[in-house]
Amino acid sequence: QLQLAESGGGSVQSGGSLRLTCAASGYPLTYWSIGWFRQAPGKEREAVACFSSGDGKAYYKDSVKGRFTVSRDSAKNSVYLQMNTLKPEDSAVYYCAAVPSESARCERLSVRGFASWGQGTQVTVSS
Repeated sequence: QLQLAESGGGSVQSGGSLRLTCAASGYPLTYWSIGWFRQAPGKEREAVACFSSGDGKAYYKDSVKGRFTVSRDSAKNSVYLQMNTLKPEDSAVYYCAAVPSESARCERLSVRGFASWGQGTQVTVSS
């Protein structure tokens, strides 16, 4: 059974950076595409980025393009979300989750269909 665990959240000032880690256990990540999601209080969960194992590409929500970078380290069975130039509106609990590598949901940044959700890590950006 694939299990995912996020880490790396914290509190930073506007313009700062954080790197989140999604560590996987139970299966090699080469069989799965990994999405990064966030949920702010009172708002729906949204996808911000996804690393596709199907085509080796990364996909991003428009509002984070150029600021966030998702990458995978197969040797460490982990996926990372490097977040630069953070803004207060990026504050949320960030989650990672998996979808089979052949699924198109990664490219579509769909929240539905992802599974093995981690427990989340809090990101707070102050102005």
